[in-house]
Amino acid sequence: MIHNRTGKKAANCVTPCPMTHSLTLRRPDDWHLHLRDGAMLSGVLPETARHFARAIIMPNLVPPVVTGAQAAAYRDRILAALPDGMAFEPLMTLYLTEDTDPADVAAAHASGLVKAVKLYPAGATTNSASGVSDFDKVRGVLEKMADIGLPLCVHGEVTDPAVDIFDREAVFIDRVLDPVRRATPGLRVVMEHITTADGVAYVQAHDRDLGATITTHHLIINRNHILVGGIKPHYYCLPVAKRETHRLALRAAATSGDKRFFLGTDSAPHTDPNKESACGCAGCFTATNTMSILAHVFEDEGALDRLEGFTSLNGPAFYRLPANAATITLTKGDAVAYPAKIHTGDGDVTVFDPGFALHWQVLPG
Repeated sequence: MIHNRTGKKAANCVTPCPMTHSLTLRRPDDWHLHLRDGAMLSGVLPETARHFARAIIMPNLVPPVVTGAQAAAYRDRILAALPDGMAFEPLMTLYLTEDTDPADVAAAHASGLVKAVKLYPAGATTNSASGVSDFDKVRGVLEKMADIGLPLCVHGEVTDPAVDIFDREAVFIDRVLDPVRRATPGLRVVMEHITTADGVAYVQAHDRDLGATITTHHLIINRNHILVGGIKPHYYCLPVAKRETHRLALRAAATSGDKRFFLGTDSAPHTDPNKESACGCAGCFTATNTMSILAHVFEDEGALDRLEGFTSLNGPAFYRLPANAATITLTKGDAVAYPAKIHTGDGDVTVFDPGFALHWQVLPG
């Protein structure tokens, strides 16, 4: 709901109008989040829990979360790290390996613990060495998931060294994703952190059993932001940002109102020394200022009335969960102050800088 500066609903103001200064949304969820473990977990968890009610938690720890028992233990560590007074529900996932037991997956899902299984092609990104190389070896798991309606979250990149890094998503769709979906009717798939017009078009061409998350940072940066004027390690992520034409396709999809697209920040904390090194880690940490950035983007696109769908409604609908009853309110005013770094027991983590001032702020709740 959009309000004017007096706090009343703006009459006949379906799209943002000049007087818009307040916006109330169902409390959002993050459908792709890295929390790590230990001291890092304790340091970054409040940044998500401050605004988000739930999040799909990535299982690529070392060692990875591959069984229901490991997922339960990780959930307990997350809840133990949650500061008093904060309400947050971690939605757990399992890391798909070539040795994953279909019966364990089904039991973890039936218990209500596990909401998805994560597919990492081996070597595609951070802590993905245990991922899948031979897709025939996971066919039984995928068929069981199709039977029980458990979504498969896909990191959509091939790891063939002959394929250029900027082409890996498009090639993955043709070589891996489409054949897997055709071979496994009924398998529900989330294409995570899509970065290309190809990914957008593939989702738009299929109206069943397919959704896609879009990150905050891929709506803001293209590959020039990483490389022009010096290497920017805090903009380096995987999948890597692509050409400007792809960024614009993502913005159009996110702000379109299409229910197949929803927010998955892929907020990924790494300490500054691990980012600012000769072989820097991939990941942008956006948990702190995502809602402010998204309000800016959606206002720019004349789509503030669609922000709630993208952040709060479309994801729960795909995962067959209720939308949150609680709400948050954003107000627009002077430039928003947010920390440049989050201090954790493992070291400092730099917060994503969109490169412009933010003026939408989430009110304390």
